[in-house]
Amino acid sequence: MALITLTSDIGSPDYLVGAIKAQLLQLIPDAQLIDISHHIPPFNYPQASYVCRSAIRHFPPYSFHLVLVDLFATPPKQLLLAFHQDHYFLTADNGLLSMILEGTPAMVLGIPLDETISKTTLQLTEVMGKLINRINKGESIERLGTPDIRFQEKKHLQPIIEQQFIEGQIIFIDSFENVIVNITREQFEENRKGRGFRIVFRGDETIDQLSESYADVSEGEKLALFNSAGYLEIAINKGNAAGLFGLKGYSEKSRQGQLAYQTVRIYFQ
Repeated sequence: MALITLTSDIGSPDYLVGAIKAQLLQLIPDAQLIDISHHIPPFNYPQASYVCRSAIRHFPPYSFHLVLVDLFATPPKQLLLAFHQDHYFLTADNGLLSMILEGTPAMVLGIPLDETISKTTLQLTEVMGKLINRINKGESIERLGTPDIRFQEKKHLQPIIEQQFIEGQIIFIDSFENVIVNITREQFEENRKGRGFRIVFRGDETIDQLSESYADVSEGEKLALFNSAGYLEIAINKGNAAGLFGLKGYSEKSRQGQLAYQTVRIYFQ
C-alpha cells in the first residue's frame, strides 16, 4: 500500500483537491492519502518548505510526498522525482525541493512531460500517480526518468548569525496567530554559549526567557518557546501575537519597509 502525502497552494474551497485525490485513487486504489496542507500562500517557498519539512520527518520510510506548490512557476518541461533519506518526493522543477531538503537530494530524476499535452494540475498529478504506481509494483526508480539532470535549486532561508546576535525571519503564522521564526533550538544553543539573551521584535518588544508551554505565563502575556518542530515561536497566552504586534510572514516580494514586521533578533549578553 502506498502512503501518499499532499501539500499544495490550491486551498480547500477549490474542487481540485478532491479531484486530485479521486484521480490518485483511480490509479492506486489501495493508496492511503494524507493531507499536510492545502493552504500554502501563493509563491511562499519559505513557508512551504517549513510546513513540508516539519511534517514529512514524522512519516514512515518509503512514503511518497507530492508537493503541488507553484507548479507553473515556469512552463513545465519536466517534473522531479527524488529519493532522499528513504522518502520519495515528486515536485515541479521550481527550486522548492532543495529548500525542503535543505540541500541536494541523494537521487533526483527528471520526468519529461509530453509536449503535445496541455499542462494542467490534474495532468501533472496523473503523471505523478503513474510513477508511484510503477514504484509500488516494484519497478526500479532508476528506470523511471533521466538521471544526472540539471534542475533548479534554491537555498532555504537561513538566519543571520553573528557573535552577538542571531536575526531570523518569520516563516509561518499559524491559525492561533503564533509566529514561527527560522531560528532552531540547535542554532540558538550553539551560539548562546550559556549567555543571557533578549529576543527583540517590532523595535521595542522584548522577551528575556524561554517558556516550555503557553501556560508558563499569565493570560495575555507574551512568551517565546521552541515548538514541536524545533523552531522559535513568539506567542501570547490565549491571544494572537501576529495581530497584536502587527507581525507578518516573510515573502521574497516584500517591500524593504516591511522588514521590521518580519524580523526577530536575539541579542546575547
